[in-house]
Amino acid sequence: MKKNIILSWLLLLWLFVSTGCQREEAKAVAPAPEKDHLVTAKLLTELPQAILQAMADNRGYPGIKNDIKNDIQVYHVTYLTTYQGKEIKASGLMCVPKNVIGAMPVLSGHHGTTFEQQDAPTNFPAAFSGFELFASAGYLTVIPDYIGYGVSKDIFHPYYNQQYSALAVIDLIKAAKSYAKKNALTLNDQLFLVGYSEGGYVTLAAQKEIETNPSHKLTVTASASGAGGYDLADMLAEVKSGKPYPNPSYLAFILQAFNSANGWNRPLTELFKEPYASQMPSLFNGTASAGTINRALPKEPEKLFNAEFFANLKKEDGELTLKKALVDNSIVTNWVPQSPTKIYQGTADAVVFYQNSKNSYDKFVAAGAKNLEFIPIQGGTHGSSIEPMLKSVIPWFQSLKEPAKQ
Repeated sequence: MKKNIILSWLLLLWLFVSTGCQREEAKAVAPAPEKDHLVTAKLLTELPQAILQAMADNRGYPGIKNDIKNDIQVYHVTYLTTYQGKEIKASGLMCVPKNVIGAMPVLSGHHGTTFEQQDAPTNFPAAFSGFELFASAGYLTVIPDYIGYGVSKDIFHPYYNQQYSALAVIDLIKAAKSYAKKNALTLNDQLFLVGYSEGGYVTLAAQKEIETNPSHKLTVTASASGAGGYDLADMLAEVKSGKPYPNPSYLAFILQAFNSANGWNRPLTELFKEPYASQMPSLFNGTASAGTINRALPKEPEKLFNAEFFANLKKEDGELTLKKALVDNSIVTNWVPQSPTKIYQGTADAVVFYQNSKNSYDKFVAAGAKNLEFIPIQGGTHGSSIEPMLKSVIPWFQSLKEPAKQ
C-alpha cells in the first residue's frame, strides 16, 4: 500500500514537472529573424579586367592599374533603410568580383559631394566613382547613392547628417550580405570602409555607428577617409569669419539639408538673401552642377545669408538649434575610432580645409585614439588628392585582407 502511494506521488510529481517544462517551452519565444534589407539586385553589366584597366587609365587612376586582377559583375541594388523614422527604399551599386577562390571581404566606397542626380553611382558607367575598381582586387564592393539620390531622389539629400549617412552605408552592406547568402557567394567577416570628400565624412559616420552600436553585428577591419570635414562646428567658425569661400554651393547645400532633415522647415528667406532664396529650389533640384551653383551665388557669406540670420550666427547665444545640430553631427563629438583608421588630407585643399582634418585628428588623439594615422598629401587640392589616397589605401587594405582559403 505504501509503495503504491509513493509511486502515485512520484508519478504525479513527474507529470507536474514535465508539464511545467512543456509549458515553459511553449512560452519560449523564438528569436525574430533578421530583417532582410535587400529588395532587388539587377545586373547592369559584366566588365573584363582589360576594360577595367582602361577605365582606370581614362578616369584618372593610372597608378592602381596593377591591382586590377578580376573581371567583375555590376549590379543596381535597391534596399531598405530609414529616414525620419520611416522605412524607405534607397539604391546603390554592388560590384562582385568573378573567379575568386575562397571567402571575400566586403568593401564599402563612398563618393564625394554631388549636386546632379546623373552623378549617382547607380548611373554606371557614366557616374564612375573609382571605387568600383576595388571589386577587381577581390572585394565584394558596395557604393551607396546616399539618401536623396537614385530611387530616393524625391528626398532632399540629408547632407552631412551623421545618422542618415551611416545608415545608408550599413543597410546597403546588410543588403549585399543578404544577396551573397542567397546566391552562394562566400564572404568572410572582414569589412573595409573608404571614402573621399563627403564620402570621407560618410566613412567615419558609418564607422562610428558600427563601433558604437553592436546590434549591427559588423566589425570594421580598416577605414580610410579623405577630406571629409569631420568637425562641422570648426567649419562654422570659418563661415562666421566672413572670409570669401570659393564654393558657396556647399554652404547653401548644408544649410538647406539641415533645415529639411531635422524637420525645421524654415522659410528659405529666413536663411538666405533675395534673390538667392528664391533661386534655391531650381539650383538644388538635381540638374545644376556645382559650377553652375557657384556662379549663381556670392562667395561672401554676408551677401549670401539673410542679414539677421548671419548676425545671430555670429552671436554666442544666437542660432543655438543650428549650432547644436552642427556639433551633434560632427564626427569628433563623443567618439574615438577603435578600428585601424587613416585620415588623408591635401595641404592645398580650398574646399575642405587642411586644418579641419588635422584638428579632428588631434582631437581624436587627445581623446585616446591609438590606431589612427594622419597622412598629409603635400600640395594636394580637393580634386587632385583622391588618386594618391587610393594608391596608398589599396596596398594597405590588401595587407590586411585575409588570404583566400582553398
